[in-house]
Amino acid sequence: MPDLALIGFVFFGLFSPGPNVILLTASGARFGFRATVPHIIGVALGVGITAAVTGLGVGTLLQAAPMLTLILKIAASLWILVMAYRLWHAKPAQVDSADRPFTLLEAVLFQWVNPKVWAVALAALAYIPDLSPMMQAQTLGATFATLNLAVCTFWTSTGHLLSKLLKDPALWQGFMRIMAAALVVFSGLVFL
Repeated sequence: MPDLALIGFVFFGLFSPGPNVILLTASGARFGFRATVPHIIGVALGVGITAAVTGLGVGTLLQAAPMLTLILKIAASLWILVMAYRLWHAKPAQVDSADRPFTLLEAVLFQWVNPKVWAVALAALAYIPDLSPMMQAQTLGATFATLNLAVCTFWTSTGHLLSKLLKDPALWQGFMRIMAAALVVFSGLVFL
C-alpha cells in the first residue's frame, strides 16, 4: 500500500487544474454526469496506465529523448487547442454525432499526450525510489487510477451542478469561454 505522502502528492497533482479537470467540468456542465461517465472512466484508466508505464521506465526514456518529448508536447498542445476551440463554440446540451462527450477510448488516449499526467507521474517516482520497476508500476498505476476516479467524479459533478446555475445563455457562454481560455493557456504551458 502506498504511503500517505505519495497519496497526498498524487491527489493534489491530479486535483489541481489541468486539461482533464477543465474538460470534465465542462463535459459535466454540457452533457450531464451520466453521459460523461465513459470520459471519467477513460481518464482514470488512462492516467493509471500512464503512471504504470512511467514506473516501468518510459518516463525516463522521455526525459532522455528530447525530440520525442518535443513531439509529445506539440501533439498535446494541438489536441488541447482543438478542445478549446470546441468549448469556445459550445452550445448548451446540443448533442449530435459531432458534439458529444469523450468516449472511453478517446479519454484513455488523451492521457498519452497529457503533459500534466506525465509530469506528476515522473515526480511521484521520488516517493517510491526503493521499489523495483514492476512494483513502482503497480503502485503508481493503482494509486493514480483510484485517486483520479474520485477526482474525475468530483469535477464532473461540479460541472453538472454548475449547469443548473448557467441557465442564462450569456452565463453559459461565459463559463464555456472561461474553460476554453484556460485550455488555451494550458496549451502554452506544455512547453515550459
